[in-house]
Amino acid sequence: MENTLGLEIIEVVEQAAIASSKWMGKGEKNIADQVAVEAMRERMNKIYMRGRIVIGEGERDEAPMLYIGEEVGICTQPDAKNFCNPDELIEIDIAVDPCEGTNLVAYGQNGSMAVLAISEKGGLFAAPDFYMKKLAAPAPAKGLVDINKSATENLKILSECLNRSIEELVVVVMDRPRHKELIKEIRDAGARVRLISDGDVSAAISCAFGGTNIHALMGIGAAPEGVISAAAMRCLGGHFQGQLIYDPSVVQTGLIGESREGNLARLKEMGINDPDKVYDANELASGETVLFAACGITPGTLMEGVRFFNGGARTQSLVISNQSNTARFVDTIHLFDEPKNLQLH
Repeated sequence: MENTLGLEIIEVVEQAAIASSKWMGKGEKNIADQVAVEAMRERMNKIYMRGRIVIGEGERDEAPMLYIGEEVGICTQPDAKNFCNPDELIEIDIAVDPCEGTNLVAYGQNGSMAVLAISEKGGLFAAPDFYMKKLAAPAPAKGLVDINKSATENLKILSECLNRSIEELVVVVMDRPRHKELIKEIRDAGARVRLISDGDVSAAISCAFGGTNIHALMGIGAAPEGVISAAAMRCLGGHFQGQLIYDPSVVQTGLIGESREGNLARLKEMGINDPDKVYDANELASGETVLFAACGITPGTLMEGVRFFNGGARTQSLVISNQSNTARFVDTIHLFDEPKNLQLH
């Protein structure tokens, strides 16, 4: 799968990032997302594959593109038989977030990117459009920190695993009212907090890379993005756990579903009989083969954002594979026309 799709999935996230970045700083988050969706879908439908979106543009709304259940790839098109024999290809599940951090793009802030994860059919957890309590940490702490432990306990474990004082640790938390007590506990324990407004996929996977000065992600964010984070962390060997949140009173800032009871019933309908189950990265991204790709839209901890120059653009992407056990950073020059002078600013 990596040999067949590796380069093409990079191009998928690159095209989404370039399209979205043209709306950077214009205050139009919906348009920034829409153009990313369109660009991502267009490039996906040129790939020789049988793909199915399992996490996409809204579970309940009637999204016209990259909606959950949509089939993508040349071999899923009405005229597929002109290009390939669909029955010869492995079916692939795809989780996408064409513009992770739409507000970040709209207001010209750091940390937005186009992301996707792929695996063979059934290899990605089809997370409902709920929220998820998350814990991400570097590889040395894998299986030692635990989402059921307090932040204070986990910081002590992290300190020992990383051979750092708690005061040296940095924890990323979404800046939300629901995290008031969590933030206080982290600070009282002596660690430092980096608050982010959006975009916790980048924060989660940054835990797995040395030199990012991010040592943990804690708190509640969107469940679909949790699956995408888990795919990357599984490939990187980092720690990731997620637990679905179905109670609107816990989230405080709104949750799909009218009530706790209604959400529990909905989970049961989806075959989730233990709503409080804690999932690890291997359960959220269980496929034999898992690939993750991201491209920076605005500058971030791991990647530069899209930079335009006369006649083209420059992107920086990341593709992670559990097949080759690699994390590749890809610096790409995109030529839109013949520039008079290739200025790579």
